[in-house]
Amino acid sequence: MDEHQNPLTYEIIKAAVAGEKWATEKIIAHYDSYIAELSTVKERQSDGSVKIYVDEDIKQSIILKLLEEIPNFPMEEAEKRAKEEAVDI
Repeated sequence: MDEHQNPLTYEIIKAAVAGEKWATEKIIAHYDSYIAELSTVKERQSDGSVKIYVDEDIKQSIILKLLEEIPNFPMEEAEKRAKEEAVDI
């Protein structure tokens, strides 16, 4: 999904850090195509061809790591930037 179609707002990030499931789902959706790209594997077959696929185990590991790190997001910095952006508008 294009990040412009699914922007991560301050409110979404704040809710995710607070543990809101809907917000963590939005973050995962925002990064889905990037995670799929990181999880893509090229595997050479016995006939010499190359099979390209998304390794679901790798993808789930990346998503799990993302979910583990969301509570560590630096909210103080995000709040400061959100206030600065509000002043610029």
